[in-house]
Amino acid sequence: MAKQVFINLPVKDLKKAMAFYEAIGFTNNPQFTDETAACMVWSDAIFVMLLTHDKFRQFISKAVIDAKQTVGVINALSLENNDEVNSFAEKAVKAGGREYAEPKDYGFMQQRCVEDLDGHNWEVLYMDMSKFPG
Repeated sequence: MAKQVFINLPVKDLKKAMAFYEAIGFTNNPQFTDETAACMVWSDAIFVMLLTHDKFRQFISKAVIDAKQTVGVINALSLENNDEVNSFAEKAVKAGGREYAEPKDYGFMQQRCVEDLDGHNWEVLYMDMSKFPG
C-alpha cells in the first residue's frame, strides 16, 4: 500500500463541512462516508476525514478544541502555480471560510492562509525553486 496522509478534523456540521471542502476542490469518497464522518479526497495520497464531534471523541482522550479559538495545527498544501493558490483562497472565502492573514510573496513562494467553517487553518502555497535565493 502506498504511503498516505489522513488528516482528521472535528466538525460541528458535517454536511456544511462537506460542502465547503467540495467547493475548494476536494471530492467525497462515499465508501468511507456516513452520517458521522466523511472522507474528502485531495489526491491519491492526501485525505481529510471530517468527523462529527461525537465521532472524533471516539479516537481521543482529550477535549476537542474549538479551532475558532485555538490553533493546534496548520495544514499546508502545495499547488501548481500562483493562480491555483489564489483560486483556492477565493473559493474558500466564497464558501464561508475566512482568510486569516494577508497574502504573502516571498519572491520564490506565494502563500495564502484560510480557515474552514470550523476554524481549521490551511495554508496554500506555490514555490518556484528556480527563484530560491542563494
